[in-house]
Amino acid sequence: MPGVPPARFAYLGPAGTFTEAALLTLPAAARGEHRPEPTVHEAIEAVRRGDADAAVVPLENSVEGAVASTLDELANGDPVTITREIFLAVSFVLLGRPGTDPAAIRGVATHPHAEAQCRAWLRTHLPAATVTLTGSTAGAAAAVARGEFDAAIAAPVAAARHGLAVLAEDIADNAGATTRFVLVSRPGPPPAPTGNDRTSLVAFIRDDHTGALLEVLTEFAVRGVNLTRIESRPTKTRLGRYSFSIDCEGHVADARVGDALAAVRRICADVRYLGSYPREDGTSTPAPSGRDEAAFADASAWLARVRGSGG
Repeated sequence: MPGVPPARFAYLGPAGTFTEAALLTLPAAARGEHRPEPTVHEAIEAVRRGDADAAVVPLENSVEGAVASTLDELANGDPVTITREIFLAVSFVLLGRPGTDPAAIRGVATHPHAEAQCRAWLRTHLPAATVTLTGSTAGAAAAVARGEFDAAIAAPVAAARHGLAVLAEDIADNAGATTRFVLVSRPGPPPAPTGNDRTSLVAFIRDDHTGALLEVLTEFAVRGVNLTRIESRPTKTRLGRYSFSIDCEGHVADARVGDALAAVRRICADVRYLGSYPREDGTSTPAPSGRDEAAFADASAWLARVRGSGG
């Protein structure tokens, strides 16, 4: 829109990573400023400092699971809010300098998650190669371009960016791998409900006792709120203390979701609300009978009548 300054986006860099590819799927990114950061911490800190309006960071992968650094960053430090999620199909390629003979490859560089997703392929096709783990797939591609390694496993976008040739395509061991990224900004009102939303939070258990986690899960279950992800993470205070990173279906504006969050807050030492935002991976599970929005509205109206007139 005329007169509206371009948004400033931080992302887990360097340029040429899957995170940059996820950022580029956002319409606002076409005219925005892009700021690659070396770590998830630095990307989110840029938002906290006001140096960026939002940051794109990876949250979980269908093969390797949750990204611990992102979970920890969202749970600690000044609060930030997830405003949307991005699902990106992950396709790895083997890159080398033009003219590289695959049979002569002895050194391969890549990120640990990429190595884990291509381990069987490497054993089969490059059994004599030594794999060196790097901070990012894009950094591995840049190192190959500088002559430090023979080849890199990276995102396809890194080939043109670093002047490398694609030596092999679709080399991941698990076809159809997907990474879920989130767009993080400073706290503000959540987007309006769409009817197919997700809500994220972190629950800090008040004390370690039998059934502590069950108590939290029960508050969602009795209200018919389906959980789509739950991860435990150490609170970093002392051994045995954990918080739980939770995603559930629905929006904080939904009666059953809001009621569940309030109940969890009552029984926990703290709850960090991370946002409600449109869901990108399918349709939410229908609420069980008696626990949909209409049922909550009817029950609230009945209680108001009872409190007001006894009838």
